[in-house]
Amino acid sequence: MSYGDTLRTDQAFERYEQIRARMPEARFGNDTQACSGLLEIADQYDAFLLDSFGVLNVGERAVPGAIACIAELRRRGKLIAVLTNAASYTQITATERYARLGFDFAAHEVISSRDVAARRLSEVLPNALWGAIAAPGDGFEDISARVVHWTGQPVDGILMLSSVSIDGAMLAALRDELARAPKPLVVGNPDLVAPREAGLSKEPGFYAHALADDLAITPIFFGKPFADAFDDGLGVLAGIPADRIAMVGDTLHTDILGGAQAGMGTVLVRDHGLFAGLDTAPFIARSGIVPDFSCAAI
Repeated sequence: MSYGDTLRTDQAFERYEQIRARMPEARFGNDTQACSGLLEIADQYDAFLLDSFGVLNVGERAVPGAIACIAELRRRGKLIAVLTNAASYTQITATERYARLGFDFAAHEVISSRDVAARRLSEVLPNALWGAIAAPGDGFEDISARVVHWTGQPVDGILMLSSVSIDGAMLAALRDELARAPKPLVVGNPDLVAPREAGLSKEPGFYAHALADDLAITPIFFGKPFADAFDDGLGVLAGIPADRIAMVGDTLHTDILGGAQAGMGTVLVRDHGLFAGLDTAPFIARSGIVPDFSCAAI
């Protein structure tokens, strides 16, 4: 399982900077304001769009205090939604997973990059057969397109949803297939890494960018920081202007960059995700990706 193959924060950050040209551009303020958590800044926003890994949970455990924070935000009348690049879960299974962790999200409040990609597959290539790079037990009944687990068989396009099954042999086979018969490579999780109990796991975006470098191809990314994901987030929070919504995440190059590009406020969470245990100031200064607020945890 590739989740055992982890990166350090500095390695992940360097790679994000290397592939920066493939990401959207955004404007940022000059300074980041420290805050104790979302409750301190709640009056400045009508809604909060929350990343999952590193904000709500680390692997299969809830971040301490996150459940109580969400409950208090709801009590204050704030709208809440989750915008996650975790593409292995259907909306139903994701909602059930959050419930097991202690959260009360309704299905419509959970927007995953899997759903963002699934809604647009027919626009990428109509009537296609997609070969999915996915978790072994993953089903595709929630996706209206034709999707099968890719094992090397002929397909019209490749859909990357999970990296859990990617090893050297699969990556080599995928590279050979894309070189031999060019086809769309759709990436339903643009993250390079995700915080798990054992460290920062390599995610689909990590492998997709490696393929792009090797083959000079252009993957099609759905998820943060790309605009389609934030369009779907705004759709769930219909009627609230973007500047009254805060995107809350642990990663500069996905959550903060994407939220700023969408015109939202941005909040970087430091202690449980990509930057756990580190001073974020040097990373902000080097990248130029400046969140509006920064807090240890929500």
